[in-house]
Amino acid sequence: MNDINTQQLLEQIRALSGELQGELAPVERPGETGGFGELLKSTIDSVSESQQEASALRRAYEAEDPGTDLTEVMIAAQKASLSFRAMAEVRNKLVTAYQDIMNMPV
Repeated sequence: MNDINTQQLLEQIRALSGELQGELAPVERPGETGGFGELLKSTIDSVSESQQEASALRRAYEAEDPGTDLTEVMIAAQKASLSFRAMAEVRNKLVTAYQDIMNMPV
């Protein structure tokens, strides 16, 4: 499962903030590829993967698969739920930031 690299995300936010204030800040370090869009896409893919994994475990438990433990099913379901809620909060913050920027006088 891919985790969000918070340091990289913070650096990109600072770089975008610097560009808005007229300063040019490097967005990428040498040797690093991708940007905010790629990070967001990989995070969404990770959330989707965790939800699919939780669903597969739940179906296996419901089918009474002897290798599936209830605690594994519950932990996977909680991880999927938590990652989805975190992604929804990030989306809400991005929408709010976009609306704030669009409402700024030019």
